[in-house]
Amino acid sequence: MAVRHRLAMATRVDDPVGIARSMVVLHATDPATVFLSVAARSRELEPADIEKALYADRTLLRMLAMRRTMFVTPLDLVPALQASVADALALKQRRTYARFLNEVIDGDVDAWLAEVEGETHRELLTRGSATGAQLGAAVPRLRTQVDTAPGKPYSKPTNITTWVLLTLGCEGRIVRGRPNGGWTSTQYAWEPIESWLPAGVAAMAVDSARAELARRWLHTFGPAPIGDLKWWTGWTLGEVRKALAHLTITEVDLDGVTGIALSDDLDPIPAPEPHAALLPALDPTPMGWQSRDWFLGPHAQALFDTNGNVGPTLWWDGRIVGGWAQRSDGEIVWRLLEDVGTQAVAAIESEAARIHAWYGDVRAKPRFRTPLERELTA
Repeated sequence: MAVRHRLAMATRVDDPVGIARSMVVLHATDPATVFLSVAARSRELEPADIEKALYADRTLLRMLAMRRTMFVTPLDLVPALQASVADALALKQRRTYARFLNEVIDGDVDAWLAEVEGETHRELLTRGSATGAQLGAAVPRLRTQVDTAPGKPYSKPTNITTWVLLTLGCEGRIVRGRPNGGWTSTQYAWEPIESWLPAGVAAMAVDSARAELARRWLHTFGPAPIGDLKWWTGWTLGEVRKALAHLTITEVDLDGVTGIALSDDLDPIPAPEPHAALLPALDPTPMGWQSRDWFLGPHAQALFDTNGNVGPTLWWDGRIVGGWAQRSDGEIVWRLLEDVGTQAVAAIESEAARIHAWYGDVRAKPRFRTPLERELTA
């Protein structure tokens, strides 16, 4: 894990795309996670370097994918993510929204919604970039209002702008572009997919797409129980087994639990030098498995919220040993949850100082607060 996930010092690189590819994708529910996950695995990168990859070079793309979660992905993986996950998300979203639109639209709701989506996409192609509010002003039918809770005390009619934009994003027709603010901002403008991929997302067969995604996950997170792959992808067990049938895999013993690995990836990897890492909330390493005891130990209660979101974690030699946080004055504070010795403490202090300098004047509170992170910032 330390080598594949670039936690060991010798494996860190100043390449945002290479780092993202190492992790399959970067978790992006919290915008700051993308930047801090790259910072933890690089040597001299700065936030501007990551912004360049995202918004100038456009070699990374933000999209909804597994478990209806936001990720940042290298462009070469977009077709597989689109076919294996996002297309199904788009279909589910459209069915959900159509139920509410049936109450306010006469005639064929699916055809009406397709017309609105097409008009919105064309408007973005013309403008190049626009916010949801700007698109709502330009495309009148985006301001169509629906009531998702009729008769309820909390009922509040809302327009369908966000619904349409979310569906178009799931379909791979539009993309979240540069945010209105710094690297912690959640206020994105929208851009047509053609801004990243001039020909749009390449078509890929679902079976091939799922096999490719499973292969990449196994390379990064294997060997692991098949249940971890099922959880990470959000697929059914049948879909997981069908994807694995396209790969050459080997069953392995994981301390009494059956796991799977790529058959050409069974050789031991030499252990790297002892190393420390400060990984942010929702980092792709701890969020890559559902079964985490082998690297988490007894620390889940302090480091996860009640919905299973991980907070900022301290790592020593491939294990979680504590947590950390950024206070309002910018200070990086941390706490060990077990005794790891003086060498580890010195290495963690050095990493904390590096991350403090990396933040600069930026303050980034995690979207999901965990018990230890709250204690450290109280």
